[in-house]
Amino acid sequence: MQRSESIEKIESQDMWDVLIVGGGATGLGTGVDAASRGYSTVLLEAADFCQATSSRSTKLAHGGVRYLEQMNFSLVYDALHERGRMRRNAPHLVDDQSFIVPTYSWWETFYYGIGLVMYDLLSGPFSFGRSYPMVRNSAFYHVPGLNPVGVKAGVRYHDGQFDDARYAMTLALTMNELGGCPVNHMQVRSLIKEDGVVRGVVAVDLLTGKEHTIHARSVVNATGIFTDEIRQMDDPSVTPILQPSQGIHIMLDRTFCPGEAGILIPKTDDGRVVFVLPWHDKLIIGTTDTEVSGPEMEPKATNDEVDFLLEHVGRFLARKPQRKDVRSVFNGIRPLIKAEGADGTSALSRDHYLTVSESGLVTIAGGKWTTYRKMAEDVVNTCAKTAQLPAVECRTSNMPLHGWTRDFDKDDPFRAYGSDVQYLYDLMDEDETLAELLHKRLPYRKVEVVWAVRSEMAQTLYGVLALRTRALLLDAAAAVEAAPEVARLMAVELGLSGEDAAAWIDTQLAEFTEVASQYMAGTCCQL
Repeated sequence: MQRSESIEKIESQDMWDVLIVGGGATGLGTGVDAASRGYSTVLLEAADFCQATSSRSTKLAHGGVRYLEQMNFSLVYDALHERGRMRRNAPHLVDDQSFIVPTYSWWETFYYGIGLVMYDLLSGPFSFGRSYPMVRNSAFYHVPGLNPVGVKAGVRYHDGQFDDARYAMTLALTMNELGGCPVNHMQVRSLIKEDGVVRGVVAVDLLTGKEHTIHARSVVNATGIFTDEIRQMDDPSVTPILQPSQGIHIMLDRTFCPGEAGILIPKTDDGRVVFVLPWHDKLIIGTTDTEVSGPEMEPKATNDEVDFLLEHVGRFLARKPQRKDVRSVFNGIRPLIKAEGADGTSALSRDHYLTVSESGLVTIAGGKWTTYRKMAEDVVNTCAKTAQLPAVECRTSNMPLHGWTRDFDKDDPFRAYGSDVQYLYDLMDEDETLAELLHKRLPYRKVEVVWAVRSEMAQTLYGVLALRTRALLLDAAAAVEAAPEVARLMAVELGLSGEDAAAWIDTQLAEFTEVASQYMAGTCCQL
């Protein structure tokens, strides 16, 4: 997948069937769906694929345990079935992850046990494993880092785990493979209207400054937290539909909870759930729910949010983590749909919102990662109807994504590349230095940098260290230390040399270091 080839397609094609603004989970899913139906499809992402909210999730493909308590059975049912489709369509990217809910009375054991059995029943044929109560000693066997004080028993259940940004990259590769045209760093500046109907966009290539006029029969606004900005391009008087909420996660060393299972903390002081889950030999702790005034690409965590997570997880772990133990802090903003009478953002719906404006702009907002495919199906059905495209059935429910394979070693460091893994090994055979680690505290190798530039449209240091690898999330300080060598490798792959290479490297290092400081526990937070 080469960016230059996507630019050539944009410049050579006069009219597209579907134009998607936004390259997060929903936009990329829509691109895959539309391209799979045979519609000519272009996707424009102003930053990098999955750079905003979609890369900052809790890394769970899940039904949403807490929605059971809210009696939102239809949302849980749909999400659990979509969770199963995610694993079926990309088994190399989605894993089963078990969780223990520690209980402190026999009533809690019964209450959570019944609820999680219902969770299993709602999953139907897409179950990831059976839920069941367990005695106290069994709970400690699965989560040896659990604080023993007050624990009576536990309940075990299963959900899905995945790498959100790697999954998004796979969607971009799949869209490209199906004949679609995804392109990053292409910012939409205005909408084109003909007789009051949206018929395309004017976009600027942020890497070259070149302006492109792109015409389409249907235009989709799938910009997540920036949804209202595109809606206001269409109609400046439109009422905002989003109430953004930020959620932070902190990353700890696995030694705080070395077992194979995660922990679900079912109720925090503000009524949320908090997950403690193993991921890439680290622990993700999250998340918070804090109302914010508007969207930001790189939102800052607050001291209160970090302290909230440390305090709550400290109640449940035998060894209480301190701020100095935090390897990274990452933060995303949820595009929640406003609702009358909602008591705080944690009560707002995770259902998606789909609408068509008077000018024909199709807007999709809300939802969650796990239901991206169903959201995309609904969007493309709407596009086909409003733009009078040839009727074609959705094909993505049982469609393998790029790299699909069941023939993988679960412990292979390149497993997430699926069937592409052999290409990485071939590159290392050609140049043994590419097998070297980027950093002793990171699991990534130089070959992944080369592959990211050659085959995954990586154009920036952040795009490699935060999105195509997850170095910045796993250990922000290590990512900064690895950055100079990664930038050097990228410059070579991008065809830069001499003063051009030096200038590009300096710029990238400065920009990345500034962003990375927001991921470090000592400097990330607002007072």
